[in-house]
Amino acid sequence: MPRGLPVPHARIFTSAIRQFAAWLLAIVASVALLGAPAQAQQSPAADPLIGSENIAVTLHAEGQPVEGKEWLLALHFVPKGPEWHGYWSNPGDAGAGMALKLDLPPDWEVGEPRYPVPHRLVISGLMNHVYEGPYTVLVPVTPGPSVKSFTGPVGGTVDYLACTDQICVPQFARLSAAAGGDFGRWRAEAAPLLDARAAFAIAGKTLRLAIPLPEAMGLADPYVFIANKQLVSYSAPQTFRRKGDLLIAEIPLDEFGTGKADSISGILSFGDKDAGGFVFNADLGTVPTGGEQVAGPKNTSAPPIWTLVLGALLGGLLLNIMPCVFPILSLKAIALARAGESEATARAEGLAYTAGVVLACVGLGALLLALRAAGEQVGWAFQLQQPGVVVGLLVLAAAITANFAGLFELPSLSVSMGGEKTGAFATGLLAAFVATPCTGPFMAAALGAALLLPVPQALLLFAMLGLGLALPFLALGFVPPLRRMLPRPGAWMERFRRIMAIPMGLTALALVWLTVQLGGRWFGGFALVLVAGVLLGLFVVGKLQRGGKMAWPAFGLVAAPFLAFALIALPKVYEAKGAEVHESILKPQAFSADALAKARAEGKPVFLYFTADWCVTCKVNEASSIERESTRAAFEKAGVVTIVGDWTRRDAAITQFLTEQGAAGVPLYLWYAPGASAPRQLPQVLTPALLEQAAAGQK
Repeated sequence: MPRGLPVPHARIFTSAIRQFAAWLLAIVASVALLGAPAQAQQSPAADPLIGSENIAVTLHAEGQPVEGKEWLLALHFVPKGPEWHGYWSNPGDAGAGMALKLDLPPDWEVGEPRYPVPHRLVISGLMNHVYEGPYTVLVPVTPGPSVKSFTGPVGGTVDYLACTDQICVPQFARLSAAAGGDFGRWRAEAAPLLDARAAFAIAGKTLRLAIPLPEAMGLADPYVFIANKQLVSYSAPQTFRRKGDLLIAEIPLDEFGTGKADSISGILSFGDKDAGGFVFNADLGTVPTGGEQVAGPKNTSAPPIWTLVLGALLGGLLLNIMPCVFPILSLKAIALARAGESEATARAEGLAYTAGVVLACVGLGALLLALRAAGEQVGWAFQLQQPGVVVGLLVLAAAITANFAGLFELPSLSVSMGGEKTGAFATGLLAAFVATPCTGPFMAAALGAALLLPVPQALLLFAMLGLGLALPFLALGFVPPLRRMLPRPGAWMERFRRIMAIPMGLTALALVWLTVQLGGRWFGGFALVLVAGVLLGLFVVGKLQRGGKMAWPAFGLVAAPFLAFALIALPKVYEAKGAEVHESILKPQAFSADALAKARAEGKPVFLYFTADWCVTCKVNEASSIERESTRAAFEKAGVVTIVGDWTRRDAAITQFLTEQGAAGVPLYLWYAPGASAPRQLPQVLTPALLEQAAAGQK
């Protein structure tokens, strides 16, 4: 390696040298193999096995061929010494697999060769998939009708490579099948086919496989040999996790490879040498996250835990200035104003508010992990994808708005104005519940990692997120100089509360709109009937409490008819809408894996973004940066294909894709440059200049 190269450059240099060496060896071997048959033909008196002196090969046939039934042929390879080795169909970083040509009638079908489990051999940093010692490759053949006139024997040629640690020699052999052979042993040595299909997903720069494997089956040193070429890095460490009867394998992609596949096949080895294994076939699908790591380097899928804890804390802190917090600004503002009354009150309410925020974050996180463990495709802010939850928030927001506006006074239910620790605690619960749907800086990586970590560490990250969100209010409670900066309590607080009814009312209106988006106009209309009944009942309760009379039984009498009517009608009028594309000047396509693959295959830049109607940050980004004429003009000039995924309602495909990208929620903005193997993740707070620069090909 040349001296003076920085570490990243040195790694690139080393990788390039290895790749060049592999390509050079493959080219030389291919040229030599292609030339071998011609040379043999020029020497008709030569031995049929000429060129196979380093690894001899013989062809064997099992019994007589029968029309329509599988007939096995066997290629039995025997190295002349322990220093020689042959190769699997995918040789790895270097080497060459065999090229077999059988002389058979045209109506006979030749199946995929069946190999034993290969071994790993690393030479100068290059991973080789090899066989050391004698090995046999079975070739299934299905004879056609012409078998009736077939007199045999089967012949053909095979090109392959024989290598030691120092040299490689192309081999060529003429074949003529002989009867007999140890087919019982050779069948046992061939890796059996797993009858259950596996699933795979490509997440960022990693191939993830879910292979069905009984939980009781032990694994000494598992390794996956991938048959697809130019897909994965053969020498990179592989990580394995157990999740019930699934083995989850994570394999880094080849940085010079294609980065995509329609299907994947390979061999799972239980360990080195003679530990056994089986062949698997995998389709594109869902690969669960989490699980207990059973093999591979530790902490390869997530940064050190202390960085994730710090990221969650900073993410929660920055969430206070993100648009997602604006809907509950009124509650926080009044709570902050009250913190200046006394030191004891400020500390008590600071702790109570923090406890509410942390409890809500941990509770939501625990429910999220439990649902995912049960097989549900859900992500962060899943609660706002549930129409019933949104209706409940609408009722609560409307009640708080009416309370702030002075429509009624409910001291026994005060959230922020009653001077009780329970009020601050309730404010914290509501703040976290409503304010955490969107992800902000630092927060995305922490929440994405939380979906992969063990439960205790994941819950720690959710708790730190809540602590960060509550930190400003907690600081006001325990740092007197900060409290002295606040105005003293007085009559102005009543006027301030009335003013704060405006943003809270806007929140209620936004929830009305979201209710309609989730369930349709009739659903939104009957939700307003429920709101009217609750507000009328609370108004009566407020009047009776002022007169010192029994209040809450009256609430039931007044609100019960509205509640019964709405609760019966809402499920009946709910319209389960499918994914749709909102009107946009960019004219985006609706997200699907096929749409993304097709757009990337066209060789054009692709802008893929995920949004939701309940994500305020998403809507701010769309208004400020996406839905702009300058963005549209830049995209049209560069031929950018825009794809949007609407996550307002639950969508398993979108949830899976977000998880693959290491994201737990929205917004998520991805830019696919033409020919790039992986997307570039854009910041969660966009600017018009950022999108225009991306379209122009600038970083």
